[in-house]
Amino acid sequence: MARAPRLAHFAQGKEPHPNVNIQAQIEALEGLSAVDADLREISEELRRERDALTQKREHLDELDAKLARDRQSFEGMERMRNDLMLEVRQMSQQVERSREKLGRCRTEREANAAQREIEEIRKIYRDREIEIEKLVGLLEQARVEIDSTSAKRETLGAELGSTEGAVTGRLGELEEQVSAKEEERKSLVGAVQPVLYRRYELIRKRRGKAIAFTTSGDAVSAGMCSECHIILPPMMFQKLMRCEDFEQCPSCNRILYFRQPVAEAQADAASSSP
Repeated sequence: MARAPRLAHFAQGKEPHPNVNIQAQIEALEGLSAVDADLREISEELRRERDALTQKREHLDELDAKLARDRQSFEGMERMRNDLMLEVRQMSQQVERSREKLGRCRTEREANAAQREIEEIRKIYRDREIEIEKLVGLLEQARVEIDSTSAKRETLGAELGSTEGAVTGRLGELEEQVSAKEEERKSLVGAVQPVLYRRYELIRKRRGKAIAFTTSGDAVSAGMCSECHIILPPMMFQKLMRCEDFEQCPSCNRILYFRQPVAEAQADAASSSP
């Protein structure tokens, strides 16, 4: 397995500058990683809230558009039905006139012509009645659909009206949290060495989390990368334990540092206290 490169001041074979406080860099990176994790979580919630609000508004617009189309179609069918009903009434009158004409016929030829005229009008009359019956059924279906869409629109409109203010307020709160975290992030970035920060950003964009630690004392996790859980090469682990510089995990490529076990850190703190 290839040896992972050193990170802080490792470029061009340079050793860490003696003035660089490795512990301060670790604390800055841990703070930066925590802020980035918070930013991801807040940004994800912000995206979900915005998407949910946008979807409801878009759904409301779709229902309004559907209602407009259905009502326009309903009105068109009603006009067609009314025109057909008017035509049927006119044909009914025409049949009566044709019957009167048949009664006045003096020749068989005239009577046959009048009878054919009556049959033709009756056929058209029956066709129009069938068309009217179909339109009545379609109008009833359209009326049910309009009522259903109107009810959905009313329910969604009421829901949106009751929650939009709260959601908008929540979006404002989340945006403020993002702004505050971004300001906090700027101060932490300023505390990280530029070479180390550039490496951090490259890894963060690929991995989400850019740092990992290893520790000693715990029989299970000693000498292990905290993120990908591989056992580190012994030489790398020994170098990390000296807390002189960062390394890079040979498996997940995250920036590696040594974290003192909690018991040891508490003992050091107790011995250093007056």
